[in-house]
Amino acid sequence: MDALTSGDDGRVAGPDPGGTGPAPQVAQVAGLAARDSYGRLLALLSASTSDLASAEDALADAFERALRTWPDHGVPGNPDAWLLAVARNRLRDRWKSAESRRTLPLDIEQHAPVHLDDLTIDAIPDRRLELMLVCAHPAIERAVHTPLMLNTVLGFTADQIGRAFSVPTSTMATRLVRAKRRIKAAGIPFRLPDRGELPARMAAVLEAVYGAYVIDWATTGPQERRLPGEALHLAEVLSTLVPDDPEVHGLAALVQLSAARARARIDREGRFVPLADQDPSRWDHRLITRAHEHLRTAHARGQLGRFQLEAAIQAVHCARRQTGTTDWPTLLTLHRLLHTVAPSLGSGVAFAAVTAEVDGPAAGLAMLDALLDDAGAHARRFQPARAARAHLLDRLGRSEEAVTAYDSAIDLTHDTAERQYLQHRRDDAGRRVGQRGSAAPRSGPDSGVV
Repeated sequence: MDALTSGDDGRVAGPDPGGTGPAPQVAQVAGLAARDSYGRLLALLSASTSDLASAEDALADAFERALRTWPDHGVPGNPDAWLLAVARNRLRDRWKSAESRRTLPLDIEQHAPVHLDDLTIDAIPDRRLELMLVCAHPAIERAVHTPLMLNTVLGFTADQIGRAFSVPTSTMATRLVRAKRRIKAAGIPFRLPDRGELPARMAAVLEAVYGAYVIDWATTGPQERRLPGEALHLAEVLSTLVPDDPEVHGLAALVQLSAARARARIDREGRFVPLADQDPSRWDHRLITRAHEHLRTAHARGQLGRFQLEAAIQAVHCARRQTGTTDWPTLLTLHRLLHTVAPSLGSGVAFAAVTAEVDGPAAGLAMLDALLDDAGAHARRFQPARAARAHLLDRLGRSEEAVTAYDSAIDLTHDTAERQYLQHRRDDAGRRVGQRGSAAPRSGPDSGVV
């Protein structure tokens, strides 16, 4: 395949005649733009009208046009500016339609066409935070605040968000559509609220950033990881906007400490590496140092919260980089406090897992099973709980039960590397049971990576 070369106008040139075309490279550039710039572009497109659905359609058209035209004409030197110009012109075409002319007054500035030469995207303010706060507006149902932000600001799909919230994709998609219609119908303005209003709406914003971190963290692969890029950026933006909020700094520290270990989570062969087996020398010292700055700032405010506790837990894990050991008793204390301050299925599963490290796997399993009984049907879809239970059964030598538990965890695992890791553990447990049919290694479409 012909390599892409830079043209005189700054764009990436197409192939020589007779070449196979730069479609894979084009798709990669478009994919990077979608991953890194989707939220910013959507916020800019929808800020003037509060019409998220139309802005999404226009942006989708721009990406489609990019995939059709860039292979022949080359990738623009500034792909984001190109996408924004095309999407804005697509919106203006719609506004000039017969239907819009009957219902909308003409706005010369808004309806004038955009030319790429006149557009400098780096000079345009970042409106993502305003969009996040729109999504957290009191007129929007509270339960959909975080999913809506993840979808519109950060570009996650209904399927990804549904998995994170253990909700069917169709249900999540319906909720998102309804919320976007509500924003347009209510004419919710894209602006930063007064300082007096901001704290009441910050909780949903923090949850959205945390949700981005959780979804991004569940995406692994052998490629270099920039993860969780959006959560890192948005957490820093929030710490600048609300510098006196200790939970904002706690969240920033949490994301940075987790991101610091991202590279070590996958080995050079693309295999998943559990935290206890990771090489601390591969952790990012710069991010760890920055996270500790946020934790010191939060601590100085004297008001403890969930995200500060989660960050403190991650800080204890990262301390292994200096000490060479993991301080499990301190982790147990922190997890107990976290589960008291902010009880959840996730905090309970983590508490049980750490209890197993201090008091033994039998104690951890008893705590986990009690938690799952209380949680009911929702717990059956929670992958970390299923994986933790399989691991504890395995440690107790209950291999036959462990095989069944690993099967459940594998079925709920969407990440390729982690599926392979769990499948390996499952097969080891199966070999210990023997060659009985119920424990034989599985075959077929569910046997490994999908």
